[in-house]
Amino acid sequence: MHILTLHGVNLNMSGRRDPAHYGNITLEAINARLASLAGELGASLDFFQTNHEGAMVERIHRIPEESVNGVIINAGAWTHYSYAITDALAILDLPVVEVHMSNIHAREDFRRHSVLSGVCAGSIAGFGVASYLLGLRAVCSLAAESKAG
Repeated sequence: MHILTLHGVNLNMSGRRDPAHYGNITLEAINARLASLAGELGASLDFFQTNHEGAMVERIHRIPEESVNGVIINAGAWTHYSYAITDALAILDLPVVEVHMSNIHAREDFRRHSVLSGVCAGSIAGFGVASYLLGLRAVCSLAAESKAG
């Protein structure tokens, strides 16, 4: 099983950006934790991070041509307004799980709505790096179900 993890805008600043909401863990450490869990789950992972919305859309557009069984996405601020990313994700015929390290529902009003959630199988928020780990478990389970069914 092959999973793609998409990290959006400002996620490359993890560990330095607003530790009260996001903690001190770096993106490299998040990816290492995900890779370790993927090994336990028998999955392989690829990672992509960009601060350019068009690059994210283009990366999503390539997924149908690849052997990807599921996607984890933390779109960062794009979560709240990127209809371009939403439309790109809607093209996919595989499970997508949205994750957020902070609890977006307990933050500023503009962060409480996700335009992505309607095209995702589910959303996990508020558990720090564990949001990613829970997201990986969820997308692997959903991908296995869709292979079996």
